[in-house]
Amino acid sequence: MPRFLNRDVATVVAAVLLPLAVAAIIVPFRASFSNTNVALILVVIVVAVAAAGNRIAGALAAVSAAVWFDFFFTQPYERFTIVKAADIQTAVLLLVVGLVTSQLAAWARRLRVITVTDADYLARVHDVAALSQSATSAAAVITRVQEHLTDLLHLRDCRFEYGTLLGHPPRLEQDGTVTVGRRHWDVEQRGLPDQEIELRTFANGRFYGRFMLRPAPGSRPSLQARLVAVTLADQAGHALGVTAERGTRS
Repeated sequence: MPRFLNRDVATVVAAVLLPLAVAAIIVPFRASFSNTNVALILVVIVVAVAAAGNRIAGALAAVSAAVWFDFFFTQPYERFTIVKAADIQTAVLLLVVGLVTSQLAAWARRLRVITVTDADYLARVHDVAALSQSATSAAAVITRVQEHLTDLLHLRDCRFEYGTLLGHPPRLEQDGTVTVGRRHWDVEQRGLPDQEIELRTFANGRFYGRFMLRPAPGSRPSLQARLVAVTLADQAGHALGVTAERGTRS
């Protein structure tokens, strides 16, 4: 089983069983714990699962926590029935807070900003920038960017398509995330999709073409590496824009 599947399965299992396990540990001492404190402990478990897994795991953990809170800590005990209004309110809040925090944990992973400080990454950006200033044609810049992308993202192949948007391949977005269709693809867990991925190039708001990236099996570049790849593609777009402007003037 691939590594990302192992992790997905593990987090889903943890989402279902961990709230149950923690609740069972607390049950012998429930006379010493208020239901509010029990709910807070279970929320911590939900956040931990969401941070380690994904939205689905976080949501499952929230539901599991609410169910076992009801079963073990609301009267009548060990029945899925709640009598007290205060317990109903606590159970609902546990579910809502668990669902919200699981979403926030997933968004935080996706939207985190990483500053490019790695010397190798900076050297690649500088190399293409310098070439853009000295090259007489955009083709040389595109070729250099292809070389860097192949090494940076661990690709089997990288080619450039001028001005076309045929098909709906997966896309490497400007924020370093990857989308397949309209859905986010978790590169950290699943690696890059096993098909060509487009990385579009723009200059002054105009689309000039796209790099088509074919990942090697198991390629799992970091978000930092993907952000550098986007920067390199932007530099290629700038070179294409300058070439187009020169053609217009002549």
